Amino acid sequence: MAFNIFKMKFMKRLKCLVVFSCLFLTLISCKNHEAKPNVGNQELETTEQKIVSKFSNKGHEFVYNMVQNVGNYKALAQKKDVVYTYTYRTPDGTEDISTEKYIFKNELSYGAYQKHERTLPELEGLMEQGYDGETFWLKHNNQLVEDAKLLERVAFNRPTNFYWFTMMQKLLDPNLIYKHVGTTFIDKTPYEVVAVTFESDTNQPKDTYQLYINKKTNLVDQFLFTVVDYNKTEPFLMVLEYETVDGILIPTKRKYKASNWNADVTDEPWITVNWTDISFNNGLSKDVFKP
Repeated sequence: MAFNIFKMKFMKRLKCLVVFSCLFLTLISCKNHEAKPNVGNQELETTEQKIVSKFSNKGHEFVYNMVQNVGNYKALAQKKDVVYTYTYRTPDGTEDISTEKYIFKNELSYGAYQKHERTLPELEGLMEQGYDGETFWLKHNNQLVEDAKLLERVAFNRPTNFYWFTMMQKLLDPNLIYKHVGTTFIDKTPYEVVAVTFESDTNQPKDTYQLYINKKTNLVDQFLFTVVDYNKTEPFLMVLEYETVDGILIPTKRKYKASNWNADVTDEPWITVNWTDISFNNGLSKDVFKP
């Protein structure tokens, strides 16, 4: 009889222990699941920091909130690819017109230039540039071009065009440094001004972006930028207009010219860059990006 009572108490305790153990393992499992997201999702978010529990400073927080407003990189990457028409026009009428195609994963990039009076104008006729994830390449009238100097231009154009299209999302890339410069007013509109620079493993200077985030719309209405690769350390001022395409706010109308770090506007004419006929989820094959 005593043995049976002991046995019943033991089994009851054992049952409680098993239930507690299962609960503990479930909690651990949930915690691990939160800490280690699905690899597929991880790939989609390679250029955006995970949900920020602690911002490096107020500038970082302003940029983060702005990116959530326009559509973050995960939202963009879920659209797989994009095709659009790129038109670049200088004040003297010189013009580039290309059909741009990107796959967001691995940042594959292709451009077919129907007109290229500014970019490699010496190559008359159709010019194609591409990046397949490993190699930059150039074709002129369907023939591969091996000239190293011309390929250097491609190695600048392809990532630059991709970056401009995805810039707002990529402002949350790793290894960026944010500084809240302060609050200012332009034509009575309040702006949070944030400087963004890139960390560097070398002593080589990196580009600087100074963002003007509209406090009313939470959009970057304008920004200052440098082009260190071409020794342009004095800033240009870029002014933006947005439209919504498939749920993403995209600065489709852009104009820029030389300025200073106060973003003063001169009487100089603007260079314009327009993106039109934007289409996501086109089912692009990776073969498009191969030479």
